[in-house]
Amino acid sequence: MTIPTLAEFEDAAATLRGVISHTPLDASLSLSELLGVPVHLKLENLQRTGSFKIRGAAYRLSRLTAEERARGVVAASAGNHAQGVALAAQALGIPATIFMPLGVPVPKLLATRGYGADVVLEGATVETPLRLAAEFAERTGAVLIHPFDHRDIIVGQGTLGLELWEDLPDLDTVLVGIGGGGLAAGVAAAVKARAAAVGRTVRVIGVQAENSAAYPVSLAAGHPLEVETRPTIADGIAVARPGNLPFEIIRELLDDVVTVSEDDIARALLALLERAKQVVEPAGAVGVAAILAGKVRATGTTVSILSGGNIDPMLLQRVVAHGLAASGRYMTLRIPLPDRPGQLARVSELLAQAGANVMEVLHTRHGQGLQISEVILQLSVETRGEEHRAHVIDTLTSAGYAPTLVAD
Repeated sequence: MTIPTLAEFEDAAATLRGVISHTPLDASLSLSELLGVPVHLKLENLQRTGSFKIRGAAYRLSRLTAEERARGVVAASAGNHAQGVALAAQALGIPATIFMPLGVPVPKLLATRGYGADVVLEGATVETPLRLAAEFAERTGAVLIHPFDHRDIIVGQGTLGLELWEDLPDLDTVLVGIGGGGLAAGVAAAVKARAAAVGRTVRVIGVQAENSAAYPVSLAAGHPLEVETRPTIADGIAVARPGNLPFEIIRELLDDVVTVSEDDIARALLALLERAKQVVEPAGAVGVAAILAGKVRATGTTVSILSGGNIDPMLLQRVVAHGLAASGRYMTLRIPLPDRPGQLARVSELLAQAGANVMEVLHTRHGQGLQISEVILQLSVETRGEEHRAHVIDTLTSAGYAPTLVAD
């Protein structure tokens, strides 16, 4: 695939004017202090439909012929691409059918239906909807709108790169999450073309969830490989195989691809909530996760793209709790106690002396392996960080108790 030109991105930006929002940049003092260079957040979580996906979907649909529009469109998605296609189709009066996995977050499902699309739920992962969408297109003649493996999709996503350059002309480094690769390919091509036009260079670093990281092994092999993915909270970038077209661009233009853990992502979401006051979905927070995890080398003005904000409130609740635990600010302890009066009061006194705040208590005489003379005390405790958490555990241990951490 030939890399899209600057003229193509500029044409796409003109086409999308009035359809998408020019999302703002927000300077992050805390991340700037951590990285040692100015860090800005590209708030694409505030984009229409809550993610960057509307860019590629709207541009792709705008280029369909009248005959193709009459046949309708079909897509498969875990949520963000679905919403982008559904809204773009509604605006253009195109019938849209969207296949989504059974476990799709409820807000994404309701939003897609709210934009007028016919939604079909099938399969545990997005691979099943992708297959069913392709079969639907073959059977009905509907135009398949792939989430990342099409030139128009890549060019549409790349309009985000033009906005970065327009708002931050001293841009040095861009951090962008990678799933199939459409956004990373588009942003890299647009930013580097714009920089080259004025004799400058810009680094673009891709970030993947380590539980679904097909790009590092594919880049090492020189061609797209399918990997076995593990469950990840970053469902928006959980793609087992790179797209053929994005891969060619990413292989040529990206300066590096790093991976982040589930704990890294949870910590990033918590930091964005507390410090930036931004609600971001896990896939949209991986760039910030890479900064917090020390995966990024500072060289100049840096932008992390918050690519989406469509997170299920129930997942947000669990992720915040996980992020607190991963940051050493929350833990659950299981403590065996002799069944005699005063033990609960003694443990509470020790926790108070250590400065820990008890959030929840379970005191039971029933449990596997318990002796008649034993009880189990399970405590959820708020702490101030890793050092304080270790101090709390040490305080209990020094007093003769045997606390064990319970996985969240």
